[in-house]
Amino acid sequence: MESTSKSLNADDPEELEESERDETSATLPPSPCSLMDCSFISPNLLETKPSSPSSGSSSSVLSLSPPLPPSVDITDVMSETRLTLDVYRGGAAALPLLWGSVPHQLKGLQYLRLGSEEKLGTEAALDVLPHLTDLLSLLIRGHRFYDAQGDPLPGLLTTLPQSMSALSFLTHLDISFNQLSSLPSCLLHLPALSSLVLCHNRLSALPPDMDQLSSLTFLSLMGNQLVSLPQSLGQLKALQTLDVSYNLLQQLPDETGSLESLVKLELSHNKLKELPETMGSLLSLRELVINSNDLRVIPQSLKKLPQLKIDSNNNPLGQPLKPSHLPSSPEHKEPKLEELHLGYSQHSFWVPSAGCHVFLPGGAELLFPPECLHTTTRLQWAWKRPERKWVHLEDHEILLSRPLELSPHGISFLKPVEVCVPYHRSRRKEIVVRKFDGQSWSILTTVLKRGSPNNSCHPGGRPALLACCSIQQFSWFMVVSRLVRDTCSVTAAGALLVSTSDPAVKLTFPQHSTLEIRTITLQVLPASPSEVQSLCGDPQATVSPLLCLSQTPNKNFLQPVKVQIPLPAGVTGHSVDRSCLHLLHGDPTAQTWTDITSQVSLEITQIYAIFYITHFSWYWLWYTTQRCVSGVVRKVYQRLKQFKVQFLVMQKKTDPPQVLLQCLPANKVDSRVQSLLAQYDGPHPSDLCDLLEGEQFFAGFERGLDISTDSPDCVEGRLRFVFYSSLKNLKEVFISPAAGQAVPVRGQVSFYRGDIPESLPEEVARKRKGLDSQWLATLPLRLPALNSENNYIIEEPQYPPLNLGDPESGYLTETNLLNISLRIGKDWQRIGMNLDLTKEELERIQYKHKDNLHGLVLDMLFCWARGQKAAGSGSVSKLMAAMMESGRTDLAEEINDIVSIGKRKYSESLRRVGLEAGSPSVSETQQ
Repeated sequence: MESTSKSLNADDPEELEESERDETSATLPPSPCSLMDCSFISPNLLETKPSSPSSGSSSSVLSLSPPLPPSVDITDVMSETRLTLDVYRGGAAALPLLWGSVPHQLKGLQYLRLGSEEKLGTEAALDVLPHLTDLLSLLIRGHRFYDAQGDPLPGLLTTLPQSMSALSFLTHLDISFNQLSSLPSCLLHLPALSSLVLCHNRLSALPPDMDQLSSLTFLSLMGNQLVSLPQSLGQLKALQTLDVSYNLLQQLPDETGSLESLVKLELSHNKLKELPETMGSLLSLRELVINSNDLRVIPQSLKKLPQLKIDSNNNPLGQPLKPSHLPSSPEHKEPKLEELHLGYSQHSFWVPSAGCHVFLPGGAELLFPPECLHTTTRLQWAWKRPERKWVHLEDHEILLSRPLELSPHGISFLKPVEVCVPYHRSRRKEIVVRKFDGQSWSILTTVLKRGSPNNSCHPGGRPALLACCSIQQFSWFMVVSRLVRDTCSVTAAGALLVSTSDPAVKLTFPQHSTLEIRTITLQVLPASPSEVQSLCGDPQATVSPLLCLSQTPNKNFLQPVKVQIPLPAGVTGHSVDRSCLHLLHGDPTAQTWTDITSQVSLEITQIYAIFYITHFSWYWLWYTTQRCVSGVVRKVYQRLKQFKVQFLVMQKKTDPPQVLLQCLPANKVDSRVQSLLAQYDGPHPSDLCDLLEGEQFFAGFERGLDISTDSPDCVEGRLRFVFYSSLKNLKEVFISPAAGQAVPVRGQVSFYRGDIPESLPEEVARKRKGLDSQWLATLPLRLPALNSENNYIIEEPQYPPLNLGDPESGYLTETNLLNISLRIGKDWQRIGMNLDLTKEELERIQYKHKDNLHGLVLDMLFCWARGQKAAGSGSVSKLMAAMMESGRTDLAEEINDIVSIGKRKYSESLRRVGLEAGSPSVSETQQ
């Protein structure tokens, strides 16, 4: 397949909602037609008419009408067994023409691709298909081309001829993005068909005799209008993948549990209210996608399948079923709750006994059901600063929202109240709401969903992503993402626990391993081999995922527990050197690591390592050619908890004393700078530093700069920050020149862990890296001078007068350069490189003028020109050569004309005063 589908993140409701899944290639198994190689053509192909030596394409030999486009050669679309006619619009019309010219060559076709965007050409091609009896793969798809507005052209295929049942060898058929309202009956008579793709058509039902497709292993019906599935679908014993997502299904037949070979089942974005218990018989099932339905419970039979991974996001799981209402009984109709929209200054509100739906600024929502309170009650809300006293994070957890305080604390409700906290998008881990009751933290059952459309975070924006929980009392709430936690209860009968984030990780609890019931928690932390190699200095080092095991109660097991873990990346059972393999035991409390390889029996299979333990902690399998010591492992583990960050210090263009300071993860810096450049100027972002989630650091101003002490975050002249990777770690303050400064001040702001050193070494102040362990970064600032009216003088960039070259050989004035700069435009960077400006200089110029192309061009041109003052006539010729090398011949010719005119004027002036050799002087002429 040539198109690729959008990747859906089941943990991200925004991606699930945005993606329309209009492509299917990523869901298909590899098919022969997707591996076409049209780089050769049979020597005796088209032998009926010899081609002329001057002919550049064989299309003229066939006299096709419509002909192949000039850019498409016959060798690009046809080979001995392959024909690709969806490389240009209307290509399907060429099939009957080729059939009329070289039918004996087409009879051997095995792989054929057609577009279906033109009705007449498609219908003519369908008449030829029954004659191509050797076909193995056939594609007739729409959405292959786009109109002038950029919209995809729809496929016009509405049915297939009954005569297509003659294609007895056809194994793969893709007729996606067309207008089929029913399944063509001819498909039921294709005995070899194993892959059928019918995505994005108009199917509302399937025929009851679907069981005739007994060879089918892959069936995709995504993006249709199916309301139900036939019972006969359960007879497709060979079916391995079934995709019926983005339909209107309300239930599944019980026969779905008979699909004994099914490995993957896609049911997302339907209207399913329940799943049949018979699905517990799908022992081969490994992946079940059921997100975005109306499921409130998952059958227990499915939960018993040990190797099954279930994606169930965006379902009302665990919520009580709403009572049904009779249309004829209006007194039973559920009343609509009153909506209450609060502003940022409204920190209190009244909730009546009838309940209400409260919308808080920033996207949060509170849902008070009727009769949750005896009487009308006044309640309060407040967003708290994400300081460490309000935020509790464990290892590898990330804060996704500010803490939301709801008061009065401890107030009890008669019915559960739904609290929905907006959070920043997270592409990894699981998202939960954490509650603080004033003494301890706890995790609440969390449901992720979209907020109300009329309560978006930004005016006119999309609804917020909400993490919702049901509560009985008010307190503090925040959203965090954490490593996926898999739990199970272990009894004397034993149990099996499989990681949902990495199914290769398994824990097997034998019988009689415990006398009491224990709750087991398993977390898996992946680690990048490249990161491990750079940190420990071993280019061959690689590691397995880190296992974090815990249990309640915390006692040793009576029988050894079997642990299965994948071997480190790149290591197999055949290639492993046992002397380089180390099993590390970690103590999460003491942050120590111990090599226990000699203390356990480590079994190695082709892709797994197996060992047995009697107590739970952390376990990590390392493969390294160096001696594995706890210090190296501790260093690597510490780095896995850190973020690469950069610091920004920017000054407001209209008010330079107003300074914005921000700390961002490195991957967010460029986009943030781009959004700030309209209002702020600033230096480059700082070098990379490492910070932990929730780490406190300070910023201090030095060298003639004072900070306004009115800032609540100002502590003894320092600004206090707490870094949270998903929140905006920024502050905006006013600075002023220190006492006695009457001229422009060139100062700096430095960032530190903890306190600022008492004395800052001069060599450290000049650099962004220092010897102090508390040091993070330093960035420069420049405060302009004050005028007589005590206002800051806003300096405009000045370009000094420049004259390149010399009068005798011709020169360019500053005015000439300004005129040339107006025409350079987006070619500035290429021209700058050909003028031998360094990459660092070009990056500095680009950063400084990202929002001003003309200013960017001027800075580049004059930066080069200022360095050419003493170059004489050579600078002009160098500028012309750079224009030529950059493809700007027009500018090179303009410069040459300017120089030529300058030379002529110079010669004329010499002639007028009689200084030119061989010319009469002015006095001689007058005589």
